[in-house]
Amino acid sequence: MVLTARGKAAVAQDAQAHQRLPDIAARSDADEGIRQGLEDTRIGKIRPARDFFDEFETSHGIPG
Repeated sequence: MVLTARGKAAVAQDAQAHQRLPDIAARSDADEGIRQGLEDTRIGKIRPARDFFDEFETSHGIPG
């Protein structure tokens, strides 16, 4: 059976499943961030944190 709302297919799910969606989305975002970080490290697309902070402080007028 397909439920529709104004002619478009709709999804019906219980409240517990619906409440888990933000947790699932946050976890997948974290997993993707970690994957990207590992890939950047693998290909050498990294720089020392001190270099970043020195540049950030200079560009924002923060005394270092």
